Amino acid sequence: MDDDVYRPVHRDPAPAFYGRLRVMRTTDLAPARWLAEHGPAEGDFGTVAGIAVPGFPAYARILHPASLDEHPVRWSAVAAAYGRTVAPTTRWHEVIGAEEFHRDSSVHGLPGVWDEHPWEGPTPPAIAQILLPFLTRHTRTPDDCWFGLWDGYGWLDFDGVPTFETPHRDRVLLSGPLADVASPATGNDDIWAELPDLWWPQDRAWCVGGDVDLVGTYIGGCPELIAEVLAAPGLEAHPVFPGDPVN
Repeated sequence: MDDDVYRPVHRDPAPAFYGRLRVMRTTDLAPARWLAEHGPAEGDFGTVAGIAVPGFPAYARILHPASLDEHPVRWSAVAAAYGRTVAPTTRWHEVIGAEEFHRDSSVHGLPGVWDEHPWEGPTPPAIAQILLPFLTRHTRTPDDCWFGLWDGYGWLDFDGVPTFETPHRDRVLLSGPLADVASPATGNDDIWAELPDLWWPQDRAWCVGGDVDLVGTYIGGCPELIAEVLAAPGLEAHPVFPGDPVN
C-alpha cells in the first residue's frame, strides 16, 4: 500500500500573531472564563446562547449570503425564487428544498438565482467589516478585545498552546483591537485563514459567535446594538432568542 496514504497532513507551527491578533500562550485564560459562567442548561450546544453567550437582553442571527457569479445573494431572494419565505430560524436546506446535509451546488443551484451555497464557517470578512462600526459604537473598549479561535482548523498546529472550552469546542485565546478582527483573512493570498469564531470586548458589552459548521453569525448585546444590526442594509439579519437552534 502507498505510504503516502498515511502521511500526516503538514501543519504550520502556531504563530505568535494570527493576522494582527496576538496568540495568548499564557496559562491564565481568565478573560475567557466568563463565557462559561452561566447556570445549568444555559448556553447549551446547538443554541444561540451556546454560540453567542447567554445573558444578553437581545440577540440577532446574521445569514451568510449565497452567491451567484461570486456576487452575494440574500436568502430571501433565493427563498422567493422557490416560493418560500425565510423565518428567524429557517435553515438553508429548507430554503432550497434539499436534504439537511446535502451540499452539492451543482445539483441545487438555480440558474439566474444562486450557484454557491452560503459560506459555512465563522463570520465572513465582508460581514465582519459591516459589523465593525456598530460594535465599536457599543463598547467602551474597542481597542481591548478578545477572540476565540477553534484549535481544529487544520493548517495550524496549536498543540501546546493553552485553550479554553466552549460547548463542544476548544479554542485558542487571541487579543487585539476590534479593528483587526478581519486581519487573518488579508495579506496572504496563498492561505485562507478563518476569522475568529468568538469576539468580545474587555467590557463584555456584546459577543459575536460563529462556528465551523454554521452558515450564520450570532450576536448578543444590548437592544440598541441589535436594532442597528437588524436595520443594516448590507446584512440579512433576524432577531432570535437564546434557546433557538442555530444553523
